[in-house]
Amino acid sequence: MKKLLKSTVAALAIAVSGIAAHAEGKLAIYHWFEYIPQELLDKFSAQYNVEVVMDTYDSNEALLANLKAGSMGTYDVAVPGDYMVEIMSNEGMLDTFSPSEMPNFENIMEQWMNVSFDQDRKSSIPYQWGSTSFSVNRDVYSGDINTTDIIFNPPSELQGKINVLDTAGETLTLASLHLGIPQCSTDREQLKVLNELVQNAKQHWASFGSDVAKDVLVSGDAAAGMIWNGFGMKAREEGANIEYAYPKEGYIVWMDNVVLLKDAPNRENAIKFMNFLLEPENAAAVTNFARYTAGVKGVGPHLDKALGAAPELNPPAGGNPQFVQACSEDVQKVYDTIWTNLKK
Repeated sequence: MKKLLKSTVAALAIAVSGIAAHAEGKLAIYHWFEYIPQELLDKFSAQYNVEVVMDTYDSNEALLANLKAGSMGTYDVAVPGDYMVEIMSNEGMLDTFSPSEMPNFENIMEQWMNVSFDQDRKSSIPYQWGSTSFSVNRDVYSGDINTTDIIFNPPSELQGKINVLDTAGETLTLASLHLGIPQCSTDREQLKVLNELVQNAKQHWASFGSDVAKDVLVSGDAAAGMIWNGFGMKAREEGANIEYAYPKEGYIVWMDNVVLLKDAPNRENAIKFMNFLLEPENAAAVTNFARYTAGVKGVGPHLDKALGAAPELNPPAGGNPQFVQACSEDVQKVYDTIWTNLKK
């Protein structure tokens, strides 16, 4: 697992007549890297006279590990993916709220309300959603890219030039799609084949990196790489001659969510922040920055025009999008072992 990235990004501390600021004047966020514009944090800070502090992580697994290692009670909100919301809820890490606490709760799109990982949105609100696949440098490879062979059985032009996301959930799910086996399989033969696939493919991978997934494609250090669709769009906008793939075997879809953490030291400000993010203008600001898609009604008038035609945000009809499933604890241990051995 990659070392956690940490960076304090917010400003506007509250002056309180020579007395240290009280807890109600703060908000502690645990967030993905490069996923929210500083201007939006400043806007919230100024609007509510709150000091905002944010630390970052680079995978759902890193988020969970750090919270379990003793960071519960440090942060007010976090931004896990769909399957991780379910895991965190089962671990007792989430608090609940009522819709009446958030005037903007009604802005949540219906398709993101009754979700399996948080029915009726009792602990979370939608943040952004998108897909996970891979992009390929068209200066290096001109063949068909809409197959997971690009990652797990790459053509010679791409061998040794591939970056893989440092996230077990998504990487092993893509491998399962490649093989056509169920996620969270308990079949010993299927698990053996899965392990052999990734171990054999590893020789063709140049790096494991989530936080660098965009940069290595822009710099040319990688000719292909697993990537989130918004990050892929950013890389293309920064000059990389890349194309985002929608492999026939399937690709991953996800919904990131802002969750209210158990023992949040600043619960009132956490609720304010979550309600703030449900404002269409603010949700659109995240979309314009991160290049994903909001789960909030009314964002359209506030969006950059370039988003409408972006191939990364417009998958073809008839594909095979799949959410990452949350495995049972016993099954997850097997997948964790496969991942640990892969990273050695």
